Amino acid sequence: MTTFGPREFQFVLLRRMADFQQDLVEEALAELHAGRAEMREANRRWQAMLRSPRGRSAMGRYRSVLGTPEQSEQRKIGDLDCEALAWPLPLWPGLRFEVLTVPGGGVVTEFLVRAPGAAAPTLRTVEDLTPWSCTVDEAARAFPPAQPLEGSAPSRWRLGFTAPDAAGVPHEVIAEFTWGLLQRLPQVRAQP
Repeated sequence: MTTFGPREFQFVLLRRMADFQQDLVEEALAELHAGRAEMREANRRWQAMLRSPRGRSAMGRYRSVLGTPEQSEQRKIGDLDCEALAWPLPLWPGLRFEVLTVPGGGVVTEFLVRAPGAAAPTLRTVEDLTPWSCTVDEAARAFPPAQPLEGSAPSRWRLGFTAPDAAGVPHEVIAEFTWGLLQRLPQVRAQP
């Protein structure tokens, strides 16, 4: 059996993103010199790892697939002392795949975040919110007070907020993210 490393893990992320952004995923696959069959096979293997009765813990799985984290830091969230671990992925050099864990090893979040020192996008209007342009954290900071909403799968998040269009008209927006990266705006409605 072939190894399962960062390259294959990128296919797992792309597989879920393909539900919304097939053209961007096709471009990413071409950049990786891969096809849909390789992406599907990587996703099949990842799902098998998740469901294996002899499987590793979530953190053990990430460490075995992605290696030693590039960054590890302690964060306090409410009363919990958490650990945030981050890994680079070649397909998204300005981002890191971050896993936030609680004491005992439970995983709270697992998604893409902006890499330290990488330029964040300028988000001022609805028009700035293009697919793959920003992370869920960046959108929430740009348009406060953003409200987290339930996603349609474990790797998906939705965020509700108000953002102006280029003419300054405020809109109610629902943004959908996969693995923390913006995929689409299924709802953009001008406020009355």
